[in-house]
Amino acid sequence: MTALQQYQRIEATGLWRATPQDQRREVIVSIGDATLVISDLQDRALAHWSLPAVARANPGEHPAIFYPDGDPGETLELTEAEAQMIGAIEKLRSAIERRRPRPGRLRAVILAASAASVLALGVFWLPGAMQEHALSVVPLVKRVEIGQQLMTHVQRVTGQPCSDAQALPALARLADRVRAPQDRPLRLTVVRAGVNSTVFLPGRILLISSTLIEDYEEPDVAAGFLIAELQRARMEDPLERLLHESGWMSSFRLLTTGTLPDKTLRAYAETLLTRPTQPVPLADLLEGFRAAGVRASPYAYALDVSGEQTLPLIEADPYPQAAPSPVLSDSDWVRLQGICGG
Repeated sequence: MTALQQYQRIEATGLWRATPQDQRREVIVSIGDATLVISDLQDRALAHWSLPAVARANPGEHPAIFYPDGDPGETLELTEAEAQMIGAIEKLRSAIERRRPRPGRLRAVILAASAASVLALGVFWLPGAMQEHALSVVPLVKRVEIGQQLMTHVQRVTGQPCSDAQALPALARLADRVRAPQDRPLRLTVVRAGVNSTVFLPGRILLISSTLIEDYEEPDVAAGFLIAELQRARMEDPLERLLHESGWMSSFRLLTTGTLPDKTLRAYAETLLTRPTQPVPLADLLEGFRAAGVRASPYAYALDVSGEQTLPLIEADPYPQAAPSPVLSDSDWVRLQGICGG
């Protein structure tokens, strides 16, 4: 696209936030290969927005507020002083809109030609590169949608999540307690069966076995398993794992249609709950406990009651005496232990 090549050299400063709860931060905005690239002042990429999915919340007003279609909580503000970048984005949005296929025979021909071109390109485009590109452009709202669809298949094994109304606020506080401040919100779900300890789904949906809550006297054990799972997810993105195990056609389908076939999710769910838990390197585990302000020893003894196999973790516990603050209050922990109605 000529217009895209014309604007790939301009940059602007703006204010960006990932969620409505986050503070706005100053960023550098540039136009990349079919994406709007948002970077921090050290030139580290924070987000990539697909240009066809960029929407404006306040047409004709300033500061101009843009967001990725489907996720209005993530915003980018550009002041009137950045008129060149605002104009470039608007011109590209208009150009893309004019080129959108319209229903009818022409649309079918264009889609078929596009699919054929992409398939031909696939001979030279490694599956790994396609997967990496898919992961970089899929917005959080789409990840959440995929995670929720996957959850419907997982529930055939786990049953309905535990949802005692009096315990849900405590569950939300536990989720906020273990995640890093810079991380997106975590949706914590307690299940009675099918999950040995924890399982992370795309969209930051984290399943935890009810036994980790019901069978221990302190919340530090459950918090430890959650911290370990969060560190495991940093090693391998849950969506990346799904796409890798589902084959390159899943990445292709996600890029071209924005969806994954229901049969693909069903097949993945059948293996997800039985997969052996991947170990987390000791240094990463300790960093997770240190950042969350949680003792590591209760988790270590839950893995091995004798402590022999987890001795390095026990000896390196960043808070051997007491954590800076309790994981949960006693009243919250008592309520949470009854979340499954037991």
